[in-house]
Amino acid sequence: MVKEKPILFTKRRFLPYFCTQVLGAFNDNVFKNVLLLLVAFVAPGTLFIDSNLIINLAAGLFILPFFLFSASAGLLADKYEKSWLIRRIKLAEVVIMLLAGGALFTESYSALLLLLFLMGTQSAFFGPVKYAILPQHLNDSELVPGNAFVEAGTFLAILLGTLLAGLIAEQPNANNIAAIAVIVFSLLGYLTSRSIPKSPACDPSIQFVWNPIKHTSQAIQLVKGNKTVYSCILAISWFWFLGASYLTQFAQFTKLYLGGTASAVSVLMALFSVGIALGSLLCSRLSGHRIEPGIVPIGSLGLTLFGADLLFSTPSSIPAYTDIIGFICNPALTHVFVDLLMIGISGGLFIVPLYAMVQQRIKRQQLARTIAVNNIINAIFMVMSAIAGMVLLGAAGVSIPLFFFLLAVINAFVVLYLFHQVPEFIQCFTSWFTGRCVSRY
Repeated sequence: MVKEKPILFTKRRFLPYFCTQVLGAFNDNVFKNVLLLLVAFVAPGTLFIDSNLIINLAAGLFILPFFLFSASAGLLADKYEKSWLIRRIKLAEVVIMLLAGGALFTESYSALLLLLFLMGTQSAFFGPVKYAILPQHLNDSELVPGNAFVEAGTFLAILLGTLLAGLIAEQPNANNIAAIAVIVFSLLGYLTSRSIPKSPACDPSIQFVWNPIKHTSQAIQLVKGNKTVYSCILAISWFWFLGASYLTQFAQFTKLYLGGTASAVSVLMALFSVGIALGSLLCSRLSGHRIEPGIVPIGSLGLTLFGADLLFSTPSSIPAYTDIIGFICNPALTHVFVDLLMIGISGGLFIVPLYAMVQQRIKRQQLARTIAVNNIINAIFMVMSAIAGMVLLGAAGVSIPLFFFLLAVINAFVVLYLFHQVPEFIQCFTSWFTGRCVSRY
């Protein structure tokens, strides 16, 4: 029987870091989504260019820094003491949010676009250090529950930040409320970061010269030398491809096939995000709080089965209801809700062991650069998901339920390739499953 591990939330080596990470994800999504909603609904007449163009430009400006700066950020995270670096990054967030508050007060949307790029830059620099610090504060038996809490917290923060942005945008003085909110949350993130314990620099001998292109090339070659870690990164990025594909289509899927409104879209987002949080925590329990690659095939199977089932669970006719309670309680939609929740749970089971394996299987001196490569490839896959959606849903005229089905089929082939590249996943699943069966009898 696996002995229960101490609750990480009681530990100073985890709680301040967790709060800093969650507040960062929350504030990112409050700021980004408030800006998009204000551009779409409040300020179209005051903009210097078309609002649709600005919305797409904003999405690109936030993700662009992950391509440009992730590798350099990883190099810095390997070179310097990590708690010091986190505090500097969080202090930069406070400065950016103070400027954003001023731009929101004055309704300067061109300045807000520049600040969105800077906020993306701050996130790109925070990305490598936030995962690289975990193995320095947690032992191997705590890495899985630690990653589970981080993934659960991140997706719930994304959900809550998005919902709060929607509530703020509906208020008469939305700009002022948004300005105060993003400043307050950035200050809270900086304050929690001050309690993160020190983490010795992994490779202080690194000679840093600003050259993002060279840094990116070197980091990718470094990671490709470890086949298992590189395969894990590709699998993580594939999950972000799936996640971005689902989240992007929820609004149209709800409107066209479920007869829902904006509040109904939030229900679907909540099911998906809460599912990932539950799956992340369930992964820790199923693995006995150990790094267990055998959990990954279970998650991948769920992503395929429940993703494919959405084609069949989508109602053939739009259900009738009068309000959001009627939407939630409509029996015709229960099957859809179960599928979305299970897709999220399967995603949590899939992704947590992969992150833990990356953290364990790479040299400590190279971990931050490895996480940086993961962030770069994640960004590439999310852009690819947008292109796939435009091609299949636009040019090819595929329906959204069929699009979800095709994603599930492609997922089956992707994970088969993954298991072919790294047979350890199936071997560990067999051992894990056999061990659980034997322990029951």
